[in-house]
Amino acid sequence: MSAQTSAIRFDEVTLGYGRRPAVHHLDGTIPAGSLTAVVGPNGAGKSTLLKGIVGTLKPLEGHIGLNAPSSGIAYLPQAAEIDRSFPLSVYDLVAMGLWSRSGLFGGIARRDRTRVDEALSAVGLTGFERRPISTLSGGQMQRALFARLLLQDAPVILLDEPFTAIDAKTTADLLDLVRRWHDESRTVVAVLHDLDMVKRVFPHTLLIAREPVAWGRTPEVLSPENLLKARRMVEAHDPHADVCHRSVA
Repeated sequence: MSAQTSAIRFDEVTLGYGRRPAVHHLDGTIPAGSLTAVVGPNGAGKSTLLKGIVGTLKPLEGHIGLNAPSSGIAYLPQAAEIDRSFPLSVYDLVAMGLWSRSGLFGGIARRDRTRVDEALSAVGLTGFERRPISTLSGGQMQRALFARLLLQDAPVILLDEPFTAIDAKTTADLLDLVRRWHDESRTVVAVLHDLDMVKRVFPHTLLIAREPVAWGRTPEVLSPENLLKARRMVEAHDPHADVCHRSVA
């Protein structure tokens, strides 16, 4: 990676559950303003890595450094982690993106209502304001969640499988928002499975298989040799292994 100001820094980070590591020996930086994909086989620790960055999972070892306050990170978890049965309207879901400024119980000023309307328009959901989120299709729900991210106006944006199980038109529209964030010099990190999309849109990639396999410019990282190595590393992983300590020379 190029020597730029870092948005996120990993210092020999190990992340896991209990004492079982899911990601270990991660050392490096994500430059500010970069557009980075995180890829790897199923079970490689990709979602765990994002949870470590956002702070919901504390490192077992090492340190994650952020050049932004916690309120400066916008995080979109996997769709399966979002409870759509909660009685919430599309408008209220999107307006939650203002919480970092207005507080949980703060009112929404007229200027903020305008911002909510603009965010809904930006994702193609004008007219959906009063729809319960339980009635939305997968693509419509993802549009609403991206509108909430727009309102958070964060310098660092983390996306966990944001285009899984949604239609092609929605994917294209939301990718345009990702490109817009990149043009605005925001730092975007996305967990993805579609390698063709990664090659087309994301200049930098981190390939992990519970530990880093390759990290840098996407064409070099996504070589057949690296992809085969990642798959073999995950297949050989011992799920009962404890945290291993890297020796110091």
